[in-house]
Amino acid sequence: MERKERIDAFGATLLLVFSLLLGLNQVLIKLVNAGLQPVFQAGSRSVCAFFPVLIFAWLARKRLSVSDGSLVPGIITGTLFGFEFLMLFLALEYTAVSRASILFYTMPFWVAVGAHFLIPGERLTLVRLSGLLLAVGGVAWALADDTAPATEHALFGDVLCLVAATFWAAIALIARTTSLNRSGPEMQLLYQLSVSTVILIPASFLFGDLVRDLTPAIVAIFAFQVLVVVSVGFVTWFWVLSIYPASDMASFGFLAPLFGVLFGWLILDESVSVSIIGALVLVSAGIVLVNRKPGKA
Repeated sequence: MERKERIDAFGATLLLVFSLLLGLNQVLIKLVNAGLQPVFQAGSRSVCAFFPVLIFAWLARKRLSVSDGSLVPGIITGTLFGFEFLMLFLALEYTAVSRASILFYTMPFWVAVGAHFLIPGERLTLVRLSGLLLAVGGVAWALADDTAPATEHALFGDVLCLVAATFWAAIALIARTTSLNRSGPEMQLLYQLSVSTVILIPASFLFGDLVRDLTPAIVAIFAFQVLVVVSVGFVTWFWVLSIYPASDMASFGFLAPLFGVLFGWLILDESVSVSIIGALVLVSAGIVLVNRKPGKA
């Protein structure tokens, strides 16, 4: 499919569903952390998701190649992917889903800033810079809210979420600006799943017992993560990234933290303070503005 200049209805629908999955994913990770050690959960998810993605690529006759110049950037993105999820899964041991959702999904800001320097036609304007300032204010507000921390190390978890967000943004930018863009979404995800497995599984032995209180319900939630969130969701995200402008895609990012806070409240019964709502509003408004292009409706 040819690249498009704007997000159309089909692309918007896919991004809406993906944002919902991303918001739900934070809750699922936290639930599975009760049964599996966080880093081991992340590595196991990569291992298990690798095979459905590979089988789908073969059945759909997708082109899978490491000889098209994509190997080096593929390994780099796989490394970033591994450390991104190591940090995110650990972060949810310490901080609440509502806070993690706001901080981790600052990813669009880092994409927009990076695209300003790396991708022609996606430069920041005064309006978009004002959005960045709003978002920074929202993040600061969320970090300053210590009225009901999930644990005594909640701030550490918050920082891990922010760093993980920058790694995610780097993956998106590398996929757009290097020879990795010669690979299809399936091959890009296979790079990330395979390399992250090599990082996460050995690293998991440094973080205590691998299995905690594993129940059938936790296994089912884990399976949903593997098959729907990773295997289907991320393949779709990479495909959309290859078709639509990166900054336009990022403008849908305000939905992910919104869904994250919502699901944290509905499923985990997390309290949602005025500060969290205010931070969410600022970050969401910032995401919309920071990805606005001149002359765009």
